[in-house]
Amino acid sequence: MTNAQLAVETAAETLEQRIRTRAARLGIVGMGYVGLPLAVEFAKAGFAVTGIDLSDSKIARINAGD
Repeated sequence: MTNAQLAVETAAETLEQRIRTRAARLGIVGMGYVGLPLAVEFAKAGFAVTGIDLSDSKIARINAGD
């Protein structure tokens, strides 16, 4: 096995472990009909989630809990 293959395998194992332990941090682009419910469900499952959207008004409403 080459060093590159070993590095990829190690990275994949690390990612899998972080997902299993809910230590992975998720970023979701677009807080619309798909992104917002997806972010909520991942947060309910125990992941740290960062939602990203260009709409200032949408961000303000989400941060206000609306």
